[in-house]
Amino acid sequence: MTDSLALQYAKKLIECESITPATGAVFDALEGMLTPLGFTVHRFIAGDGDENPAHGAPVENLFAIRKNAGRHFAFAGHLDVVPPGDGWHTDPFVPEIRGDLLYGRGAVDMKGSIAAFVAALHDLPAEAGTISLIITGDEEGPAIYGTRALIDHMHSHQSIPDACLVGEPTSVHRLGDMMKVGRRGSVNMWVNFAGTQGHVAYPHLADNPIPRLVALLAHIEAIHLDDGTDWFQPSNIEITDISVGNKATNVIPAKAGARLSIRFNDLQQGEALVERIGALVEAGGGTLTAMISGEAFLTPPGELSAAISEAVEVVTGITPEPSTTGGTSDARFLTKICPVVEFGLCNATMHKLDEAVAIADLDALTEIYQRVVIKMLAA
Repeated sequence: MTDSLALQYAKKLIECESITPATGAVFDALEGMLTPLGFTVHRFIAGDGDENPAHGAPVENLFAIRKNAGRHFAFAGHLDVVPPGDGWHTDPFVPEIRGDLLYGRGAVDMKGSIAAFVAALHDLPAEAGTISLIITGDEEGPAIYGTRALIDHMHSHQSIPDACLVGEPTSVHRLGDMMKVGRRGSVNMWVNFAGTQGHVAYPHLADNPIPRLVALLAHIEAIHLDDGTDWFQPSNIEITDISVGNKATNVIPAKAGARLSIRFNDLQQGEALVERIGALVEAGGGTLTAMISGEAFLTPPGELSAAISEAVEVVTGITPEPSTTGGTSDARFLTKICPVVEFGLCNATMHKLDEAVAIADLDALTEIYQRVVIKMLAA
């Protein structure tokens, strides 16, 4: 039996090793799929010369567009993958079919959905409308010079879409059971307290920062941010690390620190949370640094979620649950320019050893994507 287009494309993308930040061969492969379909492909590197290590290495991005009259519908995704880790049964970058599954790093997150979307375009006439692909090589990394740089590129070329589908693996138990209509915001914070090192037998000659840190963390742990909303679960503050680095049993340390992670709904704002926690830290004598990864967002029920729901029902017979659960994605950037909904493959094996996608799901997703594109361009 001949492999479907989606399966062929997924294999080609998986065999390109593309640990974040991805560059080169995997973009060559995608460009080779899109050019015969009439797409103009723009590729560029963002982040050259940036010396901030938190921003990572320079990032390759791709924006492909096939212009025509009418509406502009976009698909967004990423070609970079997380490191495979040790313990795979086969080479993670050699796609292998075992039974009904295709194995390889990125099969689910998210080379499989990119392959399905490209396959879905083969039977669509160019005159149907404008279609674009917004593809970064840095979603799994710092995401500083990925989709944000692509949005700048789209603005400069006056190519802002009317709506965008992000192909993240949103399905949970079976293909089509969930789509993401929003995401919670995310902020990480680093708390540090300075003291004076000394001998534990002479505490009056030292200043132990640990009690102050512990007292602050107890205060923070007791904070109740909110009870959630109709669309979002309650915001939560988690203490994710405590660090002193004291290897001696008879020394009072000179410093102590902790890390916090807050996932918040649309009742909160990142800057306000930083100010709130920062005031507590300052009052306790410590210092705070913070990084806001993204604000909470919601795409209310509308034509895009309706188009996805209708397509899923036709192809799979089930109705996707609209959800805002899970971590962040690049949809947090794209929501600033147009309505965005995420829908893709089952996420059970993403980031795990022996990541795999059901071949039948690749083909079903291709049909779903095609129906969504037709519906959105005709609206």
